[in-house]
Amino acid sequence: MSVTRDVRAGEPPPDRLQDTAPGRAEMSFDDFYHAHYRGLVVQLTAYTGDRGHAQDLVQEAFCKAFAQWNRLAGYDDPLAWVRRVAWNLGHNRWRRLRTAQAYLLRQRETHVAGPTPDRVALDAALAKLPPRQRRAVVLHYLADLTVAEIAAQERVAEGTVKSWLHRSRTTLAGYLRDTTEGAENA
Repeated sequence: MSVTRDVRAGEPPPDRLQDTAPGRAEMSFDDFYHAHYRGLVVQLTAYTGDRGHAQDLVQEAFCKAFAQWNRLAGYDDPLAWVRRVAWNLGHNRWRRLRTAQAYLLRQRETHVAGPTPDRVALDAALAKLPPRQRRAVVLHYLADLTVAEIAAQERVAEGTVKSWLHRSRTTLAGYLRDTTEGAENA
């Protein structure tokens, strides 16, 4: 393995190959890097749409290749390995970004329309009921419990629950009638 540390910015890729074994020509890592860096950056730029990100991906792939250069130098096509690593890095980053965006979308506040005037009037009327009658109305009409289920939960007779529901409907009707008449006169 021969690696040089001289700077070759702006220099064309080298054409020379070094003989490392009899009958076999092999590129040094430095020559390999300079020969293929630009081409991989062009490919990854087309894939990612971001030249800076593509440069980072290719650079990271070459760093991984450098760490295993003794093994990779023996491959028929070490460029295919580096390209695959760079593409995998790009795909992994895209997957992480997609997951992060999905998470952020779930964290956003959803804007719910405010309550309608009818809902406000109903809430105000319910607030005026005695607690047991209010609980009976909520359990029966909102929680869909039967009279028997409410009686068991509240530990009272079914007739008591029926009485609470009848009184609360009568009281609510009066409150809501007053509210709608006041709104019509306004």
